[in-house]
Amino acid sequence: MNYASFPFSNRIPAPREDAREGSDFIDLERLLSMAKRQAKVVGIGAVIGLLLGLVYLQTTPPTFTASTSVLIDEGMNKMVDEVSATPVNMQTDAAILSQIEIIKSARLAAVVVDKQKLAQNPNFMQPPQSLLSTLVGYARGFLQIFRSAPEAAGSAELTDAQRTATADVARKEQAVAMLQANVRAERSGRSYVISMGYRSHEPKLAADITKAYADAIVADQLDASFDATEKAAVWLQGRLEELRASSQKAALDVEKFRAENGLAATRGETLAEQQLSDLNAQLILAQADTAKARARYEQYRTIVESGPQAAVSNSTLSAEEAGNPLISELKKRYSGVSKREQEIASGFGPNHPQAVALRKEQVDLSNQILRELTQLSETYRNGYEVAQSRETALRNSVSEATGQNSSANQAQVRLRELQQQATALSTLYQTFLSRYEEASQQRSFPIAKVRVISEATTPRGPSSPRTSMVFGLSLVLGIMMGAALGALNEFNERFFRTAEDVRERLGVKFLGYLPLLASHDEKKEPAKPGTANMGTPPPQAPTRASEALKRRARMRIAVDAPASMFAETLRSAKIAGDVVLQDTACKVIGIISMLPGEGKSTVAANLAGLLASNGAKTLLIDADLRNPGLSRSLGIDAEQGLVQAVVNDQGWQSVVKVDRQTKMAIVPAVVRGRFSHTSELLSSAGMRRFIDDAKATFEYIIVDLPPLGPVVDAKAFAPLADGFVLVAEWGATPRPLVRSALNAEPQIANKILGLVLNKVDLKKLPRYGAYGSSEQFLERYSSYYVEKSEAKVKVAT
Repeated sequence: MNYASFPFSNRIPAPREDAREGSDFIDLERLLSMAKRQAKVVGIGAVIGLLLGLVYLQTTPPTFTASTSVLIDEGMNKMVDEVSATPVNMQTDAAILSQIEIIKSARLAAVVVDKQKLAQNPNFMQPPQSLLSTLVGYARGFLQIFRSAPEAAGSAELTDAQRTATADVARKEQAVAMLQANVRAERSGRSYVISMGYRSHEPKLAADITKAYADAIVADQLDASFDATEKAAVWLQGRLEELRASSQKAALDVEKFRAENGLAATRGETLAEQQLSDLNAQLILAQADTAKARARYEQYRTIVESGPQAAVSNSTLSAEEAGNPLISELKKRYSGVSKREQEIASGFGPNHPQAVALRKEQVDLSNQILRELTQLSETYRNGYEVAQSRETALRNSVSEATGQNSSANQAQVRLRELQQQATALSTLYQTFLSRYEEASQQRSFPIAKVRVISEATTPRGPSSPRTSMVFGLSLVLGIMMGAALGALNEFNERFFRTAEDVRERLGVKFLGYLPLLASHDEKKEPAKPGTANMGTPPPQAPTRASEALKRRARMRIAVDAPASMFAETLRSAKIAGDVVLQDTACKVIGIISMLPGEGKSTVAANLAGLLASNGAKTLLIDADLRNPGLSRSLGIDAEQGLVQAVVNDQGWQSVVKVDRQTKMAIVPAVVRGRFSHTSELLSSAGMRRFIDDAKATFEYIIVDLPPLGPVVDAKAFAPLADGFVLVAEWGATPRPLVRSALNAEPQIANKILGLVLNKVDLKKLPRYGAYGSSEQFLERYSSYYVEKSEAKVKVAT
């Protein structure tokens, strides 16, 4: 046959991953299907979890918890605490968290241990242990053997007193650690209340320890407040002495520097500043006097220089000056002479002797006035020069005083620095003195910020273990464990379950599902070399006879129940062969599997019986020469079979058996002795002549071949076959095995007509199908199937 013309590809296509795998899409339907499939595993895990929870409850001693509440009351010491700049809520949160840490501290635990003498209390030091704690203790003790060996060698040198002291210290440390491990403290909501409790196996011991803790907290607050105040007062006292000495030294430095640099001050100013201020005032007055004298001198000098007449007319200025009555008198006489001269001149004429004499007198008077003004001008000039000299002297004094003040100002910079240091030290000294007085007063206030608002009482019932919580947690953990195992089972799933698996993983046609029958014993009865009649059960074993009857009934399911799902799947295989091999007159179809026991012989017998019952001339050949399960299951009693016919070069007629009901021809496999060259027999020329001879008579030749995995017989027979039907056991045949085998055998892979899933559990199959797939509608399909539970097989010789 020309393999190149075969319609199938010469290789198996690469498996395709689910389109949803590798993406962010969560397939809820797939997850739900997985959950349904693994519901039993999850249920078993839940039961195991509940059992473990029950064991825990039975082996764990109960514990009792006593509780008390303490209030962090900041208002109880407001009278002694100064106002803080920290926000109130931040201060409160920090205080509460700090108190919680103090409650959990080892120091407070040591106080309670000493007060209650817990290190000598056997009920406290040796509480009952749970099973889990006991096992953990054994493990720690085993490890401690290796760790404590060097310490034991060193402790041998200690005296008895030292050993006793060391043991007491170790016992107390152990008690403190146990106390810290069982105490709890937490804030109640957003309030200022801290809820505190202690767990113990004895109710009264829990209440006593809780009360001791509450008392220890209050006492610790009082002691801490007193110690802090005492330490602050002692430190402040020492600091005050230092500040007092520093402040006095700074004040003395200021006064000493002031005296050395002439910076003595009165009325808030230094002497240099006061002198400069006075000189500046005098200079201003002198400048005003000089200006006034100069103006007066310039005015009289101008009058004198203008002549006698101008002097007479301007003599009014000088007449107004105090101390110049002469000028006023001369002015009056001049006015009277001038008036008489005008009267005489107007009455007797200007040339009247008296008028002339009067005019002469006027001239004399004007000359006298001029002389007086000249003398007055000289007087004012002298006054101007005196004022100018005084101004110059004052200006020189101001310049000298300014230089002295500049030097004093430079010295004042250092003086002010010294004054600032002295002031700062004085202020700091006063502040520390005030704080010291406050600290001294606070030592007399025995007020704590913590007070107990709820006394601890003896608990009435155990706080743990809680039955409902333990069972709930055990159930959840059991379900999680079962879910993890179920997920592991799902991810380890490597078998064929659905038609989608076949098409996507192998790329071959899926022919259908063959339901699981009552029992499958093919793999339970291996071939027995040397047995003449492989299929005849011993007459002395009626149970073996009944089993043989059941096997023969399975070989005729398609014939006895032609309307069953089993027969319908085989019809799908027939149609696949008819379509692919439509140009072939006689179709040689090999039935193969990967592993023994997958039911290929049952498929081969039922497919051949179905073809024969439909009127087609069919030959069924048992070519599994190493384990002829087909012949054994059909119960054929023959002396010769396929081996004898091929070896002796005889035709099929010499070894054929015919079924009376279906007229199906059967060539059994009868092997005597050890025969290991089966592959050479199936690929021999005699086998080819045997098949060619049968092709002339039959329309279908169904060949039951050995599995591909253990032997190469199917590969040897591949050139004689027109097509192969691959049988895989549902949920048992690994996908990688099938794929690797087909990739290794391209001659077989090229002729695969399709794959049949055998031994399918129809009740479990819908769990593996996706929503909307055919597997979900098997119950609705069942109305078209008529199953038959038992059939009688008649085989004619």
